[in-house]
Amino acid sequence: MSGPPLFHTSVRPEWIDYNGHMSEAFYVLVFGYATDALMDGTGLDAAYRERTGCSLYTVESHVRYLRDVPEGAALTVRTRVLGAAGKKARFTHEMSIGADDPEPVATIELLALHVDQEAGRAVPFPDAVRERFAALAEAPPQWAGRSVTGP
Repeated sequence: MSGPPLFHTSVRPEWIDYNGHMSEAFYVLVFGYATDALMDGTGLDAAYRERTGCSLYTVESHVRYLRDVPEGAALTVRTRVLGAAGKKARFTHEMSIGADDPEPVATIELLALHVDQEAGRAVPFPDAVRERFAALAEAPPQWAGRSVTGP
C-alpha cells in the first residue's frame, strides 16, 4: 500500500432511513468495508486468513456522526493507522463525500486484536504484518482518543 489507504463507495437507496439520509448502521458498514481494505493492504487478506486461521477482530470502536449523507453520495474513506504492537492495532477512518469536500461526515476510531480463530485467543502479529502497519503509522487526528461525554 502506498499513500493513505482509501475506500470508495456510493450510498445505496436501501441505506436511507425515515429521515431521508443514510441510517447510522450503514456508516458502520462502510467503515467495516474500509477495515477490510486495510486488512487486504497489510497482508491480512483472505489468503492469509485461510493459511493461518488468524484475523482482525474489532474489540472497541467510537463513531462520530457529523453530517447527514444523502442517497447517491459518493463516499471516500481515508484510513489512518495509529499503531500496531503485539496483538493490537489502532486505526481510524474518516468518511467524506467525494474528493472535493474533505470535511468528514463521520469518523470512527477502532481497536482491533489479531485473533487465532482456532485457539480462540489473541496472538501477536507476524513481523511482516507488524512492519506493514508500522510503515503506514501516522499521528492521530485531533479527535482520536476522546470518549463519549454528556450530562
